[in-house]
Amino acid sequence: MRGALVTGGTSGIGLSFARALAREGRPLVLVARDQTRMDEVAAGLAAEFGVAVECLVADLSDPFQQELVAARLARGDIATLVNNAGFSLKTPIVGGDSALADSAWQVMGRAPRVLDAAAAAAMLAAAPDPGESRGQIITIASASALTRQDSYSALKTYALALTEVLAGELHGTGITVTAVLPGWTRTEFHRRGNQGSSSIPDFLWLDPDRVAADALRDVRRRRVISVPSRRYRVLTGVLNILPGGAVRAVSRALGRHRKRDRTAVGGDS
Repeated sequence: MRGALVTGGTSGIGLSFARALAREGRPLVLVARDQTRMDEVAAGLAAEFGVAVECLVADLSDPFQQELVAARLARGDIATLVNNAGFSLKTPIVGGDSALADSAWQVMGRAPRVLDAAAAAAMLAAAPDPGESRGQIITIASASALTRQDSYSALKTYALALTEVLAGELHGTGITVTAVLPGWTRTEFHRRGNQGSSSIPDFLWLDPDRVAADALRDVRRRRVISVPSRRYRVLTGVLNILPGGAVRAVSRALGRHRKRDRTAVGGDS
């Protein structure tokens, strides 16, 4: 059985994907920056599921290191790529942190494009396993990709569009291309991003294992867009039918609400 490569696979949604794929018996390649943590996670996955787990240290904000991961994909033994690496980006476009925005673009914009291209080329060249698809390319976008709230939603809109374009290019090849649009998910991502999530109702929070399970189910169904949970499918369905002006108005209201909430819990620092 060919393996799976997961970027940002040591925590949150990425770790949930790694666990779900290991449960299927797939060898894993984890990509992250923290060697110590990655080694600990790899040892745990190998012990629990009995699969080989390879660790590849790479900082995806560095184009050179993106190419190192692309070269690993080019070896042809990876059947599933999960583009999960990312971080919160709340800096404004005007007067914001340009260095942070550039880093976010590298991690959540350029890296998925580079890795998608490398993975797809390798999958096209490799013979598929009997009874399996030629390959699967999964990118974790966000339900915010359907809004116009901030720099993060802009990047995730790009990730969604990239997935849809690639799905068109690879149509009929046996490679499944899927963008996953989760909503608020209980992971370190929100805590590290200080996103002022204290006022988010409990019913809007998702479990990362549920996100991964729903997404992989949709991948098996060859869906280009996966929205985990019925409640977010309803919410994103509404966003999809609203006119652009209404989406922008909703986005402004959400942005103001988040800003007030961050201030209430201690500011943006």
